[in-house]
Amino acid sequence: MVVTKQEPNETAREYALREIRQNIISLKLEPGSLISENDLSKELGVSRTPIREAILDLKKWDLVQVFPQKGSIISLIDLDLVEETVFLRLTLEKAVVEALCDTITEEELEELNHNIQLQEFYLHNLSPNKILELDNEFHHALFRMCNKERIFNLMAGMQGHFDRIRALSLFSVKEIKIVSDHKIILNAIREKNKELAKELMEKHLSRYKLDQNEILEKYPNYFVKR
Repeated sequence: MVVTKQEPNETAREYALREIRQNIISLKLEPGSLISENDLSKELGVSRTPIREAILDLKKWDLVQVFPQKGSIISLIDLDLVEETVFLRLTLEKAVVEALCDTITEEELEELNHNIQLQEFYLHNLSPNKILELDNEFHHALFRMCNKERIFNLMAGMQGHFDRIRALSLFSVKEIKIVSDHKIILNAIREKNKELAKELMEKHLSRYKLDQNEILEKYPNYFVKR
């Protein structure tokens, strides 16, 4: 696991949930692997109670499976849940970029452009986890600028399976398109081209389908078998 410091305003439960979830998303805790409350408690420096509470939250999001008297394992990636998440995100994010074509300010355009510049830096410096973090920040900013941040936060809980396949794309696909996708989406918003912005967002969020065979071939044991 990669462990960061607890934020001053975080409860032990919030800290444990954030850290465990992030390590699941970044594949530091691999799909199918066992997790121990005792080990997590020692690594994070908190008692077992917030660890247990965090695991129950992750169970609700289908990221952890809990077996009484046996232990817990990190859930395998379920492509049906990925499809469901993408359906939701497509519906919402196409509406968001359409609305931003009418309302976005120059300052907001510059904020998004700065984020993309950072993505390019980490792309060239081979830092996939940082690119994924900045990718999330880019999409979060779109919702915030559209005054729909609460919707983004509600959506975030269910997209763990999609986030993991996005992470695998960054680890296994030779030609990464995230940064170039964001550039052309931003340009479409800047030009107030609503139809193009929606079309580009759909292509961006559906790109994992093009990478899926390559990912499944490289990481077959990470996925639910149908």
